[in-house]
Amino acid sequence: MTPEFEPAFIDFEASSLDLIASYPIEVGICMPDGGLHSWLIRPEGRWSDWSESAEGIHGISRQRLMDEGISAGEVARQLNALLPEQVFCDAWTFDSFWLHRLYRAAGETPAFQLESISMLLEPAQVREWSGVRQQVISDLGLPVHRAANDALILHQTWRRIILSDEAAAQ
Repeated sequence: MTPEFEPAFIDFEASSLDLIASYPIEVGICMPDGGLHSWLIRPEGRWSDWSESAEGIHGISRQRLMDEGISAGEVARQLNALLPEQVFCDAWTFDSFWLHRLYRAAGETPAFQLESISMLLEPAQVREWSGVRQQVISDLGLPVHRAANDALILHQTWRRIILSDEAAAQ
């Protein structure tokens, strides 16, 4: 049994949680079929914010971004090529800020609409989310705070909640 609608999910890691100075350093997506993509983003010249405590959480150094990251423009073009019309995230305030900052630096416009995962869920499902998410993290055994892993965790949590509700309705 599979849900009739399969959403795509996106997650960002950032230089810090400062909603004025921070910028995206990694973006990961989980496609409707479960396929994963991720990109390290090379900081633009004017992006100077950096939090050592954030680095301790995601484990990505600024030097690694300089060495391995790709340009904001290339990331934006690849996201536009891959993503469907709607994409979902779990931290809309932060993710929409970092998405805007990425696309502004790229001189591009997103070809998709970013929505909160809560748009996909009924109130009872929203209440279930945290517990199911923790179980998914435990079952998958993946490190969190890496963008592709977090996008996959969103995908798997959503599927478990939806499939559980569908099974209960039968």
